[in-house]
Amino acid sequence: MAQESPASDNVAKAPLRQVALVALGGNVTSHFGKPLQTMDLACQRLASDSVRIEQVSRYFMTPCFPIGAGPDYINAAAILSTTLSPAGLLAVLHQTEADLGRQRLQRWGNRTLDLDLLAFGDIISPSTDRYRLWQDLAPDQQKLRAPDELILPHPRMHERAFVLVPLLEIAPDWRHPVLGLSVRQMVDALPPGDVDAVVPVPRPFS
Repeated sequence: MAQESPASDNVAKAPLRQVALVALGGNVTSHFGKPLQTMDLACQRLASDSVRIEQVSRYFMTPCFPIGAGPDYINAAAILSTTLSPAGLLAVLHQTEADLGRQRLQRWGNRTLDLDLLAFGDIISPSTDRYRLWQDLAPDQQKLRAPDELILPHPRMHERAFVLVPLLEIAPDWRHPVLGLSVRQMVDALPPGDVDAVVPVPRPFS
């Protein structure tokens, strides 16, 4: 007589989850409120069966870049776990931005909400060579050119205090898969003035 399979063998296995790092930002009021309120709502909208919000940093105020181009930004970072692919998660981030009033009218322009996929596990996408091409893009070209494919990790994250300072709070030991540096080491490599300019926002914020 054939042995019956254990009951557990007949239960579908849960999809594997990957950890993703996301940067949140905004500097103008949306129909849903001020940037901090919009970002709070974005985290609520992102949470689903396929996307779990594991941790969110405090909110930080950061001078607008370029200086004088608009109101100061509110920035934060989040750790997500997801069963989606990188492209699938990016699509969810973009849809959440659109649902909360984001309009992509100008690169580096003012925005109600910005959700940037910084990293997805230790994936380098689409290749190390393509990553380095965008990482090494000259500053005068960065405002003019944007990749038409998903580049992971985010090719500018290691240069941006407004990304790394919030990320330091929740993922200090995460290591960049190309540079080999932890978040703590990347923050230490930034100009001190850039780091000091990223200031925690007291809650409640008005």
